[in-house]
Formats: sequence, structure tokens, C-alpha cells
Amino acid sequence: MHQRSGDRYPRIRRRRPLLSVAAGAAAVVLAATACGSGTEDGVTELHFSWWGSDVRHAIFQDVIEAFEERNPGVRVVGNYTDWSSYWDRLATDTAAGDAPDVVMQEEAFLREYADRGALADLSEFDGLDRSNLDPMIAESGDVDGRTFGVASGVNSIVILADPVAFEEAGVEMPDDETWTWDDFVEISAEISEATDGEIVGTQSITNEQGFQIFARQRGENLYDENGGLAFSQDTLTDWYRITEELVETGGQPGPAESVEIAAGGPEQSVLATNRGAMGMHWVNQIGAIGAAADRELEILRMPGETENERTGMFYKPSTYYTVSAGSEHPEEATAFVDFLINSEEAAELVQMDLGLPSNLETRESVTSGLSGTDLAVAEFLTGLEDSIVDGNPPPPIGAGEVVNINNRVAQDMNFGELTPEEASARFISEVESFIGDQE
Repeated sequence: MHQRSGDRYPRIRRRRPLLSVAAGAAAVVLAATACGSGTEDGVTELHFSWWGSDVRHAIFQDVIEAFEERNPGVRVVGNYTDWSSYWDRLATDTAAGDAPDVVMQEEAFLREYADRGALADLSEFDGLDRSNLDPMIAESGDVDGRTFGVASGVNSIVILADPVAFEEAGVEMPDDETWTWDDFVEISAEISEATDGEIVGTQSITNEQGFQIFARQRGENLYDENGGLAFSQDTLTDWYRITEELVETGGQPGPAESVEIAAGGPEQSVLATNRGAMGMHWVNQIGAIGAAADRELEILRMPGETENERTGMFYKPSTYYTVSAGSEHPEEATAFVDFLINSEEAAELVQMDLGLPSNLETRESVTSGLSGTDLAVAEFLTGLEDSIVDGNPPPPIGAGEVVNINNRVAQDMNFGELTPEEASARFISEVESFIGDQE
């Protein structure tokens, strides 16, 4: 079986976000005989894969060096790429029994890979200590009583805003304690109009995480405890109408440009390229986006948090660290996961790139020495605690494909091929059909 090179992941540019049924079945069969990392001159080689910005890539290279210094008998090869390419390559390698030893996982895909035998049960190994993890997320990586992932930190979807862009447009920054979705649309349109479109009010907001907050604000949710859809069609129609208004008023880029921007990732966002005033992003992305923009961005709560009887914002496990079921060195891989989660040295390097650290001890150590953007992220996340009502049920198998379904439906609506009512009906039909097929 072939040996992976350290730069293999960055060259991948195909797109398939979810482990297919066929690939998943192959993963179960091949897991026991997978081509794991070998040893050379007494050194064990592990492969660790992640997605993210250039900033994150540099951070994890430093983390790897720190781990190797403490563990001279282990060499860690980093494999990384952008979000969309990552899932295509991971699905392919998992199906071939050649997945990396340590894999960064996303909540929407964790159950998918776990249920198909692609992930090791970390509770079977002695090298992982979860005793100091935040109780809110300590067991979020458990599936049917087994531990398949450990949350790296706590994250939240927010609106990032560029005060310079607001000033250039002559528009006041909103009061994020009270602003509504109507305010958001009006402000976005006002910014675009005031600058003749040179600065757009906002990047497109048509993502399922934003809708989840919108639904929660109305007492609904994206999924229920059984994995079914837990929102009304009227709620989704109203969500799509917000985007329809943004397109019609010029508050966001045109349909074709929005597709191109989304494909470029956070560092090609309208904020990162100084072409927009606002964007919906994970709060931990502010560092990479702000660095690309060479500006200090502000963090705003989502619109609509005071419009109804309850708030919609929530804490989300930012990512999970998992170990491949086919790893030839699961003990060493688990030890590396333990280092990522529990080492103060790793926490000091990662800082707030993955949100608030999941380990409460290292969180306190990290946050006490923060300044600038990282301090702002930490203060924002801790400041949300009193207003968050509850968490979300775990996504069902197949939830990862919801991202693609939403993107296709929203794009067709933005290009004028669907009304918001037609878009919501199609979204619900396609999601229910796909999730049902995965059960």
C-alpha cells in the first residue's frame, strides 16, 4: 500500500463532503487491514489531518514540533487542506483503508464515520484523559456509549463586522443587543447603496448554521432528538426571504459572485478582501479573516436575539479529534490526541483558533494571558453563557449532505429559479429523502 506524502492533501481540489454509502461499507471491511503509518529506525510515524486557514496550518506545525520534542520516538506528518477538499480526500482514503491516524472531524460527519466503523473507540485506550473537559461538551463526541471524538473547544456562529467599512459608508454600527433581522437587511442595503456597491453590506448568509439560530429564535430547531427535521416550512421560507431581500437590494454580492466567494473560504470572504462590511462566520475565524484584511474586526451577536421569547445562539463543539480505526499505532495516536486536548503547551500555541479550549484548566491558563483579538473572542464566548437557552441534538447520519442541499437550493433561488416558498419545499423534500436513505 502506498505511503502518503506530507503535501498530498493540499493538492486535492475535488468536492465530496460526505462519506458515501459505498465508501462507508468499504471502510468497515478495510479498517482492520488498513495501511497505517510504519516505523523507521525505531520511530513511529503518525499522519494527522486537518482543514483550515494558513494561520491554522502554521499553528499545527508548531504543535507537532512540540509533541515530537516530548516524544522523540514519534514523528507526526501533517496533512491539511481547505474545507471542501478535505472531506473528499478523507472519504476516498477511508474507503481505501488508508485514512490518517489522527483525523480532525466535524460534528455533522462524526456519527457518519463512527457508525460505519471508520473511527476507533478512544475509551479502549489508556492514553486519553477527559476529566478536565468542559461538562457542556465533554461527552459530545460519544456515540451509543462509545467515545469516537474529543471536542477541541467551544465555538459560536456570529456576525463579524468591519468598523472601517461602516465608517466609509457613513453608517453607524448596529446595537447587537437589540437589532433585528429587518435591521440587518436594511443596514446591508444602506452600506451597499452609500458606496455604490464598492463595499457590500454583507456576505451571503445562506448556511444551515445561520438558519439553525433563526429557527431556535422561534422555538424550533434544525433537527429533533430523533434526527428528523424540527422546523416549519414557513420558518424556512422566511429565512430564505431574508436572502431574497439582500439580493434584490444589493445588500450582498450577486449570485455568481457569491458562489465564487463561498468557494474561496474565509480568507477570500468580503471582509478578508476589504470588499464588505459584515459576514456570518464562526467566531474563531476572526483571527485569520482579520489578518487577511489587515484590520481589526468586531464581533456582533446574531440579529433577532431579542425579537422573540427565546434566543437562538448556541455553543458548538468547534471540531473533534478522532483516531482512525485502521491506525497501526492507536496508542500513539491517542497519546497525540491527549496532548492536543490536555497539554498546556499545545493550548498556548492554538490559543483561540479553535474557540475556547475544551480543557477548563488550559482554558483558564490561555484566557488569562490573552490580548487583542483572542481576548475579544474569549470574552464574547463567555459573555454568551447566560443568554444561551440550551444545546442542540446531535445531527443524524447524512447531516453533512444538508450543507450541499442547502447550497444548491439557495443558489437556484438567488439566480431567480426558485421563489423562497419553492426553495423551502425543495430543501425539506431533499433533506428528508436523503436522511431517510441513510438510516
